[in-house]
Amino acid sequence: MNRARHPDVITRERYDAVLFDLDGVLTDTAQIHAASWKRMFDEFLRSRAQRTGEPFLQFDIANDYTSLVDGKPRYDGVRDFLRARGIDLPEGSSGDAPGTESVCGLGNRKNDFVNAAIASGEVVTYPASVALVRRLRAEGFKCAVVTSSQNRAAVLEAAQIADLFDTAVDGNTIVEMHLAGKPAPDCFLQAAKALGVPPARAVVVEDAISGVEAGAKGRFGLVIGVARHGNAEALKRHGAHVVVADLGELNNGS
Repeated sequence: MNRARHPDVITRERYDAVLFDLDGVLTDTAQIHAASWKRMFDEFLRSRAQRTGEPFLQFDIANDYTSLVDGKPRYDGVRDFLRARGIDLPEGSSGDAPGTESVCGLGNRKNDFVNAAIASGEVVTYPASVALVRRLRAEGFKCAVVTSSQNRAAVLEAAQIADLFDTAVDGNTIVEMHLAGKPAPDCFLQAAKALGVPPARAVVVEDAISGVEAGAKGRFGLVIGVARHGNAEALKRHGAHVVVADLGELNNGS
């Protein structure tokens, strides 16, 4: 993809706030989630194949993760993947034991894998992303984290960047406020509201297709797609105004 720099994309004349996704944008934790989804679904699919005699078709990170679960609330991701495979499971409840064959049980199993990875010190940041947040704050922008993850607090703490953000909307907020998850714009709209900034004066920064769709649907002033995996064209098709491979490509006036 074209890695030309994009000076003056985010300016104080046009915008007052920048809303960042977490996994894959600020922290290199998208790979933790992808690996956790794969481990959980492969366990389930292998066990199901052994019981039913159906062929075992593994979870594919390149296709299944990107198109069906990336960026979505955990149970939505489980539900959408199972639907794509033609598998019908009961919804269950958030209290289901991890691994129970329900939407919530499978989601809870995946979450156990994520928490174990966080606890073992696997969270790292993207240096250019953190540098951009610091620069934006110095220039007077309000900054927020907007993520479907319910592990947001633990990840920010592990990455030592929790103090860089004025507010956060995460998977717990989605549940508590009964918000629709990405690709609906609700999470970003809630963050903008908390910051007291209209969507037209706010920037969304996302690496997931569902996230750039949410930014576009919310009519945010600027949607920046971060193409970590060579998916620049897909991000553009789904609503990104500008696409970069890394946030270091944004000069932001410097």
